[in-house]
Amino acid sequence: MKFKKIDFSKYCSIKFGYILDVAVLEDETCEYKDYYLIGACNNILLGSNPPPLLMLSKVYDYIKIEDNLLKIGAATPSGKIASFCKKNNIAGFEFVSHLPGKLGGLVFMNAGLKEYEIFNNLVSIMTITGKKAKDTIDFGYRYTNICEPILEATFEIKMGFDEHKVEMFKKMRSNQPSTPSAGSCFKNPKGDYAGRLIEAVGLKGNRFGGMEFSSVHANFLVNAEDGTFDEAIYLIQEAQKRVYAQFKIWLECEVVILDERFMGKDSPLLLNI
Repeated sequence: MKFKKIDFSKYCSIKFGYILDVAVLEDETCEYKDYYLIGACNNILLGSNPPPLLMLSKVYDYIKIEDNLLKIGAATPSGKIASFCKKNNIAGFEFVSHLPGKLGGLVFMNAGLKEYEIFNNLVSIMTITGKKAKDTIDFGYRYTNICEPILEATFEIKMGFDEHKVEMFKKMRSNQPSTPSAGSCFKNPKGDYAGRLIEAVGLKGNRFGGMEFSSVHANFLVNAEDGTFDEAIYLIQEAQKRVYAQFKIWLECEVVILDERFMGKDSPLLLNI
């Protein structure tokens, strides 16, 4: 297997990490079971004791139309998908331009904005063990039960790219901080918002070392100034403790923590975001 050296302090969106050798998956014959698959690292906190990491080769960065279906390689960036759909007047992917990451991760976590989700137009996926139809996959809000590398996804094509939706999604993202982050820190509990709960327990704008819960949006843990993994973990745990103590709600992380000190045996395999 080939390896690629990655400086995660530059590669990860939150701008901290280490220089590591990452295995590259080039075809279906690659052994992957001892590795965690990463993509653009827009939702990852990388610690000092990460598991072996794996990333898809650029072989899986493509978009094509075959038999009136849209086929997209799992290593394809979201911006490229949005541009292709706009150019070819394809509807249903307008929200993708505001979701950083790669196709594999968008599918793995059923990414979306409100009711607009990547699974809405999905037909099937191709994984390392073969093709899987949408109706064989268990999925829901920011969730799927996929547990092996996604190589490609196939979507139905609906015509009519909508610029008004692009503007709508842009406004929905206008309250997010520009400071380096890993996106939303916690999933929204049913019937509530993580940001509201974090603000209610006094942590909005709260800083520990170089990390803080953003004063712009409390559910964004941002790297304000040379922040570290340990500082991020401290704030995550502090938010969970305070919110549980006051509201009896346990905040579940939406960011993925890649450090074996904090990973259980049921941690997700695919981290393509």
